[in-house]
Amino acid sequence: MELASLGWDVVINYVSNEPAARRTAADCHAAAQAAGKCIRAEICAADVSQGPDRLRLIEFTRAAFGRLDLLVNNAGVAPRVRADLLETTEESLDHLLQVNLKGPFFLTQLAARWMIQQSRQAGGAGGVRPKIVTISSVSAYTASVNRGEYCLSKAALSMLTLLYASRLAEYGINVYEIRPGIIATDMTGPVKEKYDQLIENGLTPLPRWGTPEDVGKAVGAIARDLLPFSTGEVINVDGGFHIRRL
Repeated sequence: MELASLGWDVVINYVSNEPAARRTAADCHAAAQAAGKCIRAEICAADVSQGPDRLRLIEFTRAAFGRLDLLVNNAGVAPRVRADLLETTEESLDHLLQVNLKGPFFLTQLAARWMIQQSRQAGGAGGVRPKIVTISSVSAYTASVNRGEYCLSKAALSMLTLLYASRLAEYGINVYEIRPGIIATDMTGPVKEKYDQLIENGLTPLPRWGTPEDVGKAVGAIARDLLPFSTGEVINVDGGFHIRRL
């Protein structure tokens, strides 16, 4: 919704929950209207862990808007069962890597090729400078032995950012990683009481849960090109969780 409030047209990707996607599109229109903007918000069903679906998402965007200026990789799943590291299954690891890593890696590849093509056709002048943002997690560097496969998938996204930032810099495409901390979402709902207590006991310098809006504001800053001389950069949205304290 942050992007919509800034006047960006958006494609909302979903796997199976079409009603939720339509509600999100409606929320985007409302946010844009409140900000005095007029935008389009389209929805597209695509499982980014699957190659044909990734291609369909890109082609849907091409047909709907004709160009791509910003990719936000935010698809992610948690383990179906939080299992101890000694009990983690190959099936669970494969599932998380397929969605959390393979999907963003190859979707970024498709998006980058299109962005490069756009840049060449425009002669490298004018227009919006394309950008790629990947939403990772503090789990990229924080060990949770009851969901090790999740940590592995998020740690790999940090390298994905560095790789694409290095590869795409020559084309003027900046690449960023946003690392959320404890964010109030459906994924964290089942462990709310645990994190309520940890936050109360000083887990984060800023003593509150993060919100999706906090993450959205970081994406918005990138979309507004407020970090033009930064690429491969990590933006922590974690209430200061990353600070090492004595």
